[in-house]
Amino acid sequence: MSLTDRNQGAAGAPATPPPGSGRRGTTVADVVRAVTTSPLPVRVIAYDGSAIGPADAGITLSIRSERGLSYLLTAPGDLGMARAYVSGDLALSGVHPGDPYEALRVLKDELRVRPPALAEGLALVRGLGWERLLPPPTPPQEAQPRWKRIVAGLRHSRSRDSNAISHHYDVSNAFYEKVLGPSMTYTCAVFRSPEDTLEQAQATKYDLVAGKLGLRAGMRLLDVGCGWGGMIRHAAREYGVKALGVTLSRSQARWAQAAIEREGLAGLAEVRHMDYRDAPREQFDAVSSIGLTEHIGVRNYPAYFGFLRDRLRPQGRLLNHCITRADNRAPHRSGAFIDRYVFPDGELAGPGRVISEVHDVGLEVHHEENLRRHYALTLAGWCRNLVRHWDFCVSEVGTGTARVWGLYMAGSRLAFERNGIQLHQVLATRNDAQGASGYPLRPDWLP
Repeated sequence: MSLTDRNQGAAGAPATPPPGSGRRGTTVADVVRAVTTSPLPVRVIAYDGSAIGPADAGITLSIRSERGLSYLLTAPGDLGMARAYVSGDLALSGVHPGDPYEALRVLKDELRVRPPALAEGLALVRGLGWERLLPPPTPPQEAQPRWKRIVAGLRHSRSRDSNAISHHYDVSNAFYEKVLGPSMTYTCAVFRSPEDTLEQAQATKYDLVAGKLGLRAGMRLLDVGCGWGGMIRHAAREYGVKALGVTLSRSQARWAQAAIEREGLAGLAEVRHMDYRDAPREQFDAVSSIGLTEHIGVRNYPAYFGFLRDRLRPQGRLLNHCITRADNRAPHRSGAFIDRYVFPDGELAGPGRVISEVHDVGLEVHHEENLRRHYALTLAGWCRNLVRHWDFCVSEVGTGTARVWGLYMAGSRLAFERNGIQLHQVLATRNDAQGASGYPLRPDWLP
C-alpha cells in the first residue's frame, strides 16, 4: 500500500500496513509523521509499503529494511542516519551518492523534527515491535566508540593517534588519486576565482604558504603531517628548498617517497613515516603544519606549538593551517558521525584559541587569514571527482566507504558555506633574544 498525505506530508489519516507485513498496526510513515512538525520537503518510502511526503519531490529517502529503521531509532541524529545509509538500508534518490549535497541542504533547511511525547513514543514503538529497539551490528566502516578506544591507549597517545590516522588515511592511495586529483592534496585549496581548477587552486595554496614562509633556494623546511608530500615537493621543485615531511600514515609516506623519486627531487625532498613528535631535533628555517592541528587534541596545543617553536631557528617562520570552530565557545570534540566514520578523536578549537596558544609558547603572530569559503569550493571539487570516478572508487574501497566519503565531503561543504566551521592560516615567527623577528614592516608575500 502506498500512502501519500495531503498538503505535502502534513498529518493525515493513519496508515494501514500492507497485508502480510507482520506489523502491529504502525507503519514507518506513522513514525515519520509523528516526529516531524511541518510538511516534508522530501518523499519518504519504506519497506512496509507506506510512504509520506510529496509524490513529486525531487529527493526521495527509502528506508529499505527493518534493520535500517532500527539504526534510525537506536541512534537518533546523524549517527543513525549514517549507519543506515552506509549499510545500504537507507537510500537517497535524486542525488548521486558521491555528492549528496542537495539532499543535505534540503534536509537542513526544510526538515523540522520533534521528539514525540513519552506516551506517543511508546505507542509507536509498541506498534512497530519492541525488537526495533535492539541496536543492529554497526557497519564495518565505523570506528569504535570513544570509551572502547582506551584499549589502543589514552586519547592522543602515540598508539591511539596512529590507529586514528590509519582509519582515515590508509584507505587506498588509488582511491585518493581519483578523489583528490593529480596534486594528491587533501587540504583546503586557494581559489583566485571560482572557475579555477582544483590543480590550479592547490598550486596557489602552496605558493601562498611558500610566500608567507619566505621560502628561498637553500632554505630548510619541515612540514609536519605532510600527507602525500604535496607541500615539500612543491617547495623543492618551485623554490629550491631542502624539505623534510613527516606523516603518521605509512601509505602516504610510501606514495610520497615514490613521487619524489619519479619527479627527480630526491636530492631536495624527503618524506619519513613517523610521529611528528619524533621529527629531527634540529632547527629549520621554516615549519609548515597544514591540516595536522585537527588531530592532536586541544589540550595538547601547548606541547604541540612548543615543539614547532623548538624546530625553528631564531627569526624562522611558522605557518599553521587548520580547520577551526567558528568561535571559542563551541565544543572541541566532533559530532558522532565525524568521530566514528571520518576522524576518530579529532578536535577543533576556535581561531582565537589557536592564536592564543601560538602566542603563549613564545611565538609572535604576524598574520591570520580565514579561508572558509575556499574550503567549500575545494570540497565541491572533490565531490565532483568522486562522482566522475564513482565506479572505480567503489571497486577500490567498497560501496559503504565510498558512501561515507560522499556524505562527509558534501556535509562538510555545507558546514563551511554556513560558517559552521572555518579554515585559518596563522603566520608566526620565533624571535631572537633581542626580540627581532626578521619579519618585514609589511608582508613580503603580498602582490
